[in-house]
Amino acid sequence: MDLKEIQNLIKFVSNSGVAEVKLETGEVKITIRTTLEGNSPDITYVQQAPMQQAMPAAQAPVAAPAAPAAPASSDDNSNFITIKSPMIGTFYRKPAPDKPTFVEVGTSIGKGDVLCVVEAMKLFNEIESEITGKIVKILVDDMSPVEFDQPLFLVDPS
Repeated sequence: MDLKEIQNLIKFVSNSGVAEVKLETGEVKITIRTTLEGNSPDITYVQQAPMQQAMPAAQAPVAAPAAPAAPASSDDNSNFITIKSPMIGTFYRKPAPDKPTFVEVGTSIGKGDVLCVVEAMKLFNEIESEITGKIVKILVDDMSPVEFDQPLFLVDPS
């Protein structure tokens, strides 16, 4: 179930006059509650999706620096700066499907350079670099969901 389908479901429920809807598929559990009293409906929705296969690989670097039991992997990344997602959304490496990627491994970046786009609620937010350096690793696959503060890139500042 993608973001557009969820948004359409929310609109449908809010216009239907139903107080609560629960939808559960193999991948997604959604509960939508509306309060029908007052001038405007108050809509709350919760989406709980199990981690996809791409997500644990992207989140592994988060645990590595915090885990003192893994000094080898934290030493490898200790010289690098991690650029993290400032929001929840969908990660895109290109400005449009027919355009080239913003950055690749080995690309030199400067302050203010656009690194990627994170789509949240149909808004495409350009994520700009706050540092100068060289992209060492891209930690998220194109068109993957990302969480707030999830590592996206490793950058060598030297």
